[in-house]
Amino acid sequence: MRKHITTILFLVLLSVTSCLYAASAPRAKADGINRTYYYTAALYGNIKVDSIAVHKAEHELQAFSNGQLVKIYRVCLGQNPVGPKQVNGDKKTPEGLYRISYRNAGSLYHKSLAISYPNKQDVERAKKMGESAGGDVMIHGLPNFDAEAGPDKYTNDWTWGCIALRNHEIDELFERVKPGTPILIMP
Repeated sequence: MRKHITTILFLVLLSVTSCLYAASAPRAKADGINRTYYYTAALYGNIKVDSIAVHKAEHELQAFSNGQLVKIYRVCLGQNPVGPKQVNGDKKTPEGLYRISYRNAGSLYHKSLAISYPNKQDVERAKKMGESAGGDVMIHGLPNFDAEAGPDKYTNDWTWGCIALRNHEIDELFERVKPGTPILIMP
């Protein structure tokens, strides 16, 4: 019961944030958020990220602590980013409410935070299509196996459905996110 109440409260918080966020027209600073500050400001001290929101259209990952926005990261998504992930190999980033399942410091992509995709609904949707829903969706850094992987090499959507950050950004987020942290991924 407590888990459901926490999920509902998180959804309400993110829905209000998203409504305020989406209501800005045009998006350029009308929402009052100084994006330059949130993109560049480092997370100091013992700030723990306790919820995450991803706005795919804006290519933003927002990190929250105690209901307060503490950092915005620019992200790269799946190569086919419009719409929710439906089946394995569609190169889409999922949409919906998930959780961080585990942390992997030895990832092939610097470090990674696993997202609990697929959930029961994702599996059922793919099954109706006669397909697998896929899996292994992560928030991660740049690939270790690419000797030329620099911070500016991967500037377009390039993943197979994951959410990618620069290595120093995943380092920062990795230290502050624990398994079980909710993540809401929106169009």
